[in-house]
Amino acid sequence: MGKKLFIILILLMSLSLIGIIFVQAYYINNSIENEEEQFTFNVKKALSYTSKEIENREFKDYVIKLQPLINQGVTPDSTAFREFYLKEDNSDSNEKLIYRNSILEENYKLSSSIFDIGLDSINIRKVLSDRETKILKGNAIESNSNLNLDAMMFEFGKLSKGVEIFYDTAYEDLSYRVPIHKRISQEEINNLLKSKLAEDNIYIDYQFAIYSNDLATKVQSEDFELENASTFSIPIFQNKNDLSNYRLLINFPKRNVFVQSSIIKMTLLSIIFTSIIIIAYASALMQLLRQRKISEIKTDFINNMTHEFKTPIATINLALDAIKNPQVIDDKERVLRYLKMIKDENKRMHAQVENVLRISKLERNELNISKERVILHDLIEDAITHVQLIVEDRNGKINIELLADKSSVLANETHFTNVIVNILDNAIKYTPESRAPIIDVSTENVGTNILLKIKDQGSGMSKAAQKRVFEKFYREHTGDRHDVKGHGLGLAYVKRIVEDHQGHVSVESEKDKGSTFIIKLPLIS
Repeated sequence: MGKKLFIILILLMSLSLIGIIFVQAYYINNSIENEEEQFTFNVKKALSYTSKEIENREFKDYVIKLQPLINQGVTPDSTAFREFYLKEDNSDSNEKLIYRNSILEENYKLSSSIFDIGLDSINIRKVLSDRETKILKGNAIESNSNLNLDAMMFEFGKLSKGVEIFYDTAYEDLSYRVPIHKRISQEEINNLLKSKLAEDNIYIDYQFAIYSNDLATKVQSEDFELENASTFSIPIFQNKNDLSNYRLLINFPKRNVFVQSSIIKMTLLSIIFTSIIIIAYASALMQLLRQRKISEIKTDFINNMTHEFKTPIATINLALDAIKNPQVIDDKERVLRYLKMIKDENKRMHAQVENVLRISKLERNELNISKERVILHDLIEDAITHVQLIVEDRNGKINIELLADKSSVLANETHFTNVIVNILDNAIKYTPESRAPIIDVSTENVGTNILLKIKDQGSGMSKAAQKRVFEKFYREHTGDRHDVKGHGLGLAYVKRIVEDHQGHVSVESEKDKGSTFIIKLPLIS
């Protein structure tokens, strides 16, 4: 996959994921707003219901007190009767329409003691109204030509709508003089609100109060606090002009919790599934990057291995061609030298293959590493003998400073010797040909551990390389240079073996100033 195509795919996937997250956020926010609107509608409906019920209850109380006085047969101070008739003839349908509207008005002067308003008497005006429409057809018109209008009068025995309109007007005038705490109780408000809110499944704590011209009255629940931003209110005891000095207020301390609780399950599911998508996307992206990185590393590895096998194979071919030469085949000394070259190159390729197989077995946990008590100093000295001749051949030197008093560790002699040899071999290989390799090997005790330090004066490595030097197949990029043999497996093997021995390996390095490898192992008594 090309780099540009890979980047485009990543961008498209990222934009899609961001889009999904924004859609989810918009949906959740929209759901919360809808729930807020529904909650506000239900609360205002409950307030309106409560206000109306209280006004109706007070009006009925007023009527219950007033009606018996009227029904006692008190003679009105004045009486007025008005009646309006409208007759309309329709010759096409031979029908006659008769409309009647009758109004009886009576004025009384009654004692006001039952209303407790501080007056000796009150003036009451009783208004009764009745409307009637009749349609007469054919012969019925002639038989009713002399209508008895008195017989058509309304029977005054019931409370009509006209009476209610009048009482409402009188009731407003009387109630205006009564203190609010005598007109309504906290218990009544609470019961009405609770029952109406319950119809809409609103079961949360609330606080209410009645304010008069923005001033608190005695009618309020405990701990009520006016919060302009979250308090709902509605006028109560409005007059005929829809004006009122009083407002019924209510607020909900846990309003946000209640509103959000209705969509909390959907929100949690949305967050969970979105999180799963994000995790899956991140994992897939990491795997893609890792596979791309592994692909590049493997390509480099194949190139390095090809280069390293190419030289031994070429050497072996040249040696074989030389042996087949009639002039050489009879020269025993030259034949033996060429055979030794073939053997050495074959051994070199075999060692490289063994390194690959060893790492492969370590990855599959198939490498059997038995451990026993060994003296680390003995392993160090043995490992040094493996590279001593190479160092001397380049006029180099290995300085040994084994200062640790205790060096007994639990280790596999073969594998740990290979670990030390690998590090020493790297120290030699990464020392430029123009310089003699100088290597310092030292040990010291730190608590219950022993530290082994191998320091060289080679080419060193960058900070980025130090972080990845123990990765399998990794080699610091050197362009087209192949002057340093290797395939990025030696230090990966070192790390796996050291960790299998419950130890730790690290590196300190500076470009062009050499490197120091530090191995820490637990001591045994």
